[in-house]
Amino acid sequence: MESLAGRVILLSGWQRALLAFAAGAGAAFSQPPFDFFAACFIAFPILVWLLDGAEGGGRGFLSRLAPAFATGWWFGFGYFLLGLWWIGNALLVDADNFAWAWPFAVVGLPAFLAVFYGLAAFLARMVWSGGLLRLVALALAFGLAEWVRSIIFTGFPWNAIGYSAMPTLLAMQSAKLVGLDGMNILAVFVFSAPALLGTRRHLVPGVAAATLCIAVQLGYGYLRLAQEPEAGGALALRIVQPSIAQTEKWDAAEQDRIFKTLMDLSSSPRPEGTPRPQAILWPETAVPFLFTDRPDALAELGNLLEDGQVLLTGAVRSEGGERAGDTRYYNAVVAVASDGTIFDAVDKTHLVPFGEYVPFAGLLERLGIGAIVQSAGPFTGGAPRHAIAVAEGIRALPFICYEIIFPRLVNGATAGADLLLNVTNDSWFGVSPGPYQHFRQTRLRAIESGIPLVRAANNGISAVVDSDGRIVDAFDLNAVGALDVEVPLHRGEKYSYGTPGTNSAIVALGFGFLLLLGSIVRRLRPN
Repeated sequence: MESLAGRVILLSGWQRALLAFAAGAGAAFSQPPFDFFAACFIAFPILVWLLDGAEGGGRGFLSRLAPAFATGWWFGFGYFLLGLWWIGNALLVDADNFAWAWPFAVVGLPAFLAVFYGLAAFLARMVWSGGLLRLVALALAFGLAEWVRSIIFTGFPWNAIGYSAMPTLLAMQSAKLVGLDGMNILAVFVFSAPALLGTRRHLVPGVAAATLCIAVQLGYGYLRLAQEPEAGGALALRIVQPSIAQTEKWDAAEQDRIFKTLMDLSSSPRPEGTPRPQAILWPETAVPFLFTDRPDALAELGNLLEDGQVLLTGAVRSEGGERAGDTRYYNAVVAVASDGTIFDAVDKTHLVPFGEYVPFAGLLERLGIGAIVQSAGPFTGGAPRHAIAVAEGIRALPFICYEIIFPRLVNGATAGADLLLNVTNDSWFGVSPGPYQHFRQTRLRAIESGIPLVRAANNGISAVVDSDGRIVDAFDLNAVGALDVEVPLHRGEKYSYGTPGTNSAIVALGFGFLLLLGSIVRRLRPN
């Protein structure tokens, strides 16, 4: 292993860049639907060895660290290119207008996101040393980079490294213990541990520390899953997955057919022994028109719903409009009562740049760049989120599309909620890794918050997930039907040991203390 590490350390030029890119690309297979987490035990040691040799020849501070940034950037470029290529599929739905932007989504976005990993490598190399400390530095730098990536420019924490270390239900429970931020740090440290085989320095304590991290993660998961949940009742729910093609979704000629499909699925016979649904759930923007334009649709819904039933549906909602250009549109979850009236609505607050609104719209529209979503938009961000009463004593907190991937957005709003609700439309991305990655991140929010979750997706993956992340029932991609399920409403509070956010901070501070202590010891050690 020392010989292999030596050869990697001595690489330069295009060979160094190519290996960093290949390592990052390999690490992408640790994400759904592949879940080949072992790839990271190869990718990150290679990254460590490459950084061992990433010493610039210039005299300046930046010139000495530039090779480290380049190494991290190439690693990140491979990781995000192989992990996010499917985003480009959204631009091919209306290829005549947006195919020109495909390279910017498929190549440009990964190139931008790779900057965060480049900066992580740069920061780690600033305090680089032999042995175990360099792994601590790399883990802490990656944790910081992932945290910044989750908030800057509205944030995009998709496929954070921490998800790679949670491929199974048992491993996922650690999200309740240390949160995604903590898992980002711990995952990089554990994945990097085999790099110690290349130098043998600190091999025993390093492997022991990594093994302890894995043992605590799996042991905590076992304890949580072994506990019987407290009875908390159930909600009888019907989830409708219509699998409407994205090319048809906003075609005016298809509106009546789409609405009829939703109505027929909602009224289809229940499986024998299944209780009457208390609520029916439709996906994001399922209603293909504005209710203000079609009041007859609300009357039809009133006829569909039985007494006491509630329909929760994604819909475009409008306000204003007395003067041309004054109308504001909202991507919303609308609650319809059995008398055909809308009694509540929650608007999406965290909008997708270039999908639901255009940043710097005035400038970019002059350049011919607009939103890619085929709907009434561009959308306006909504008022603060609140839970919707879906049955007596049961309140559901809605999150629309990728809002659910932001741990702080979800976990900071769950007070008083009995249920998390996610409506989405992933048909933009076809049969690709995207919907599977989205669903995995959705499951983690249920575990972190300790609150069960229901999800309606236009073409999948629609599902019910309990408070420990178990899938109660689900529809896979492109299935069409109505899923009748009883949602368990117990909260999973056992063995929580504090909040994920607080514990993430403790992990970060602990790694920072180790790095500082190690640096002090190195400086005090006689030459």
